[in-house]
Amino acid sequence: MDTKKLRQKILDLAIHGKLVPQDPNDEPASVLLERIKAEKERLIKEGKIKGSKKSAKTSDTPHYGNVPFEVPDNWKWCKLEDIVSFGGGKTPSMDNKEYWHNGNHLWVTSKDMKYSHITDSLMKITDKALELMTIYERGTLLIVTRSGILRHTLPISILESPATVNQDLKAISPYLQELSEYLYIVIKANEHFILKEYHKDGTTVDSIDFDKFKCLPIPLPPITEQRRIVAETKHWFALIEQINQDKSDLHTIIHKVKNKILDFAIHGKLVPQDPNDEPASELLKRINPEAEITCDNGHSEKLPQGWYSATINDVCSIIGGVSYNKADIQDTGIRVLRGGNIQSGKVFYCSDDVFIPFSYQNKENQVQYGDIIVVSSTGSQTLIGKTGFVDRDIPKTQIGAFLRIVRPKQKTLSPYIRLLFQTDAYKDYIRNVAKGSNINNVKNAHLQNYQICLPPLAEQQRIVTKIEELFSVLDNIQNALEA
Repeated sequence: MDTKKLRQKILDLAIHGKLVPQDPNDEPASVLLERIKAEKERLIKEGKIKGSKKSAKTSDTPHYGNVPFEVPDNWKWCKLEDIVSFGGGKTPSMDNKEYWHNGNHLWVTSKDMKYSHITDSLMKITDKALELMTIYERGTLLIVTRSGILRHTLPISILESPATVNQDLKAISPYLQELSEYLYIVIKANEHFILKEYHKDGTTVDSIDFDKFKCLPIPLPPITEQRRIVAETKHWFALIEQINQDKSDLHTIIHKVKNKILDFAIHGKLVPQDPNDEPASELLKRINPEAEITCDNGHSEKLPQGWYSATINDVCSIIGGVSYNKADIQDTGIRVLRGGNIQSGKVFYCSDDVFIPFSYQNKENQVQYGDIIVVSSTGSQTLIGKTGFVDRDIPKTQIGAFLRIVRPKQKTLSPYIRLLFQTDAYKDYIRNVAKGSNINNVKNAHLQNYQICLPPLAEQQRIVTKIEELFSVLDNIQNALEA
């Protein structure tokens, strides 16, 4: 379920008069507009707001000829500026401690604009700074009009307490406070339209053309219908939020279940042992005659019968990547894999892949089916040690210097070895040994010395088959969540 599209659909229905039924007993929006006009005139007379700069020939009664869409008969079209006043803000001098030290008045910035309603701010100003600022009352709508985020998102919130704002925000104060919640719905419903039609490119940051924004068409329902629309919208959004939370919880559960399945697998608890299986020690003797075999059967108090405690170096080769000069990068040649090519545990081509001349060709570090590619150098603790399994032949492809190839010495080992590199045990080990002050590095020795529990080959195959079966079920559930 695409909950983002569902939210937008509800908003669209709300402003088209299709979310809740109309009531013929509702006071029509035309009467509401007269009340708004009267309140505006009162505020002007009392000097609380400035009068509009309309010419004498211009009517104060909003009128639309070409409306964006049809609305119910008792609704009216108007412009945003017909029913609200606007304001801005600024930043008191950061150098003046008297403006900030022990401040207790809300000073809202774009960093605070994360929720539909604002009850607090990261920074607060003092009484002294407040003298320089405009205070906006509860029910005022705040909108970010200057920020890089405006390329894709229009943050808007409603004040729950009086507050001041900085210069990146605009305040929208309805002449009747009870309009706030519905206006929030209208603006959110028009988010994509506003970002597209009112967008201004800046030399440093993007912004909203506020003169155009003031003229945003508003489909205005009767005030009683507005209340029903707001209540119904909140009801639906609460359900959607619960769905999102449930999805998030289920994603977390699926991730934990997969990790637990892997943990069972590498400790011999996922599939039954078969005494007729060739012991892992014999397998090891065959694939790596140089390996030190401490016993013939691999028995251990901590391992199932037939298993053997080994290192990655016993069963795999570790291969470094190619270093090249930037001047040698060209449009064709040998493809060089980098960290970005490893996604979701697999290896993919990328649109910005690098190619170098065939003079760099090295058969050893050419990628082969069954290889496990490891990110060996990165500034990220999250990405260090990330692995991708090569599940197909990739011709004319090598790895870059910040990657390593873990290549099983016998191809039949690859599916099981791949599982080892997906476990939490491996990830924890790598993050611990690869720590650096700025750059995290996985050395060959780190990979070679990693201790593994090696089952008999026949049991490895049963483990892989079982995991594929279980993971397929979990992946289907996860895909259903995204549908």
